[in-house]
Amino acid sequence: MPASADNLILVADVGGTNLNLALLAPEGGRYRLLRKTRFRTQEEASLLEPVQRFLGGDPALRPARASFCGAGPVLDRRIHLTNAPWDIDANALERSLGVPVHLVNDFTALSCGVLQLDLGDPRQVTPLAHGDGSRPAADPQGLALVVGAGTGLGVGFVVRTPQGARAFPSEGGHIGLPVFDEDSLALWRHLQQGLPGPPGAEMAVSGVGLAHLFRFLLDSKRVPWTPAATAILALAAPDQPAAISALATSDPACARAMALFVDLYARVCAELCAVFLPTGGLFLAGGIAAKNAPHFVEDPRFMARFERNYRAHLDLLTRATPVFLVHDYDLSLYGAAHAPDCAT
Repeated sequence: MPASADNLILVADVGGTNLNLALLAPEGGRYRLLRKTRFRTQEEASLLEPVQRFLGGDPALRPARASFCGAGPVLDRRIHLTNAPWDIDANALERSLGVPVHLVNDFTALSCGVLQLDLGDPRQVTPLAHGDGSRPAADPQGLALVVGAGTGLGVGFVVRTPQGARAFPSEGGHIGLPVFDEDSLALWRHLQQGLPGPPGAEMAVSGVGLAHLFRFLLDSKRVPWTPAATAILALAAPDQPAAISALATSDPACARAMALFVDLYARVCAELCAVFLPTGGLFLAGGIAAKNAPHFVEDPRFMARFERNYRAHLDLLTRATPVFLVHDYDLSLYGAAHAPDCAT
């Protein structure tokens, strides 16, 4: 279908750091990206102002509808953003924009976006090889599990039925922190200090979590304190994870932190797979895996830890699970467009 004002969809993905706006047009059951701009969330007073600048008052860019996703729960047609000083109010936006507005949680949108992926396109996904070299095919009718480490740790899933596919949110990112060796046990004890209960997976498997791992390894003297480590800890907290990732192949402390991160990510995924049985595929979304793809695609560490379980039948389960690394950074935008048809 050619793009026109009658079918343009305005979409937004509002995170704590970045606010991405785009115009999409339906095309062959998927969506074509026509225009995209990134704004800084913390520099904006609301969503309406960047939307108005993005559209620029051009009648040719007036959308037929809008669908916005944000990092927070949707209650009464409003998203209270967890890492931004303002909310997304669908009713107010409808009055200002004059078009229907749909709201969806950001990770539910990401799960809807999985339905838009072409699993044969290496620009969108890479299937990870299992320990025996196999890459199991995803069952097109099976449940799909989406796990994404970024600013936090998100988990969603997609159920396919004869009536269509539906994406569901979860609080799976807050399952307990896995323990599988002496380092992870020491980390568990380290992170548990001062908490009213056991530490959650998000405290380690996320951007903030990577910084936590780095500091834990240094403070427990499991790695040497290098000049690079001193420089990283002098950075503002939001900048530390990217710096650790950038030096993960050259600095021993950064390398050890990334290795522990990959191990923990794998164990979280394995435990979630035991619950969801995702024959339709496990999809590693979120920025950290995509930006550090060699640690997941070329290094066998993730899959080795993923397939190592305490019962043989769980080994068989994880070995049979199709695992995909998602590269497409626009997946949440496509998912937001698709959300009115697939999100609960």
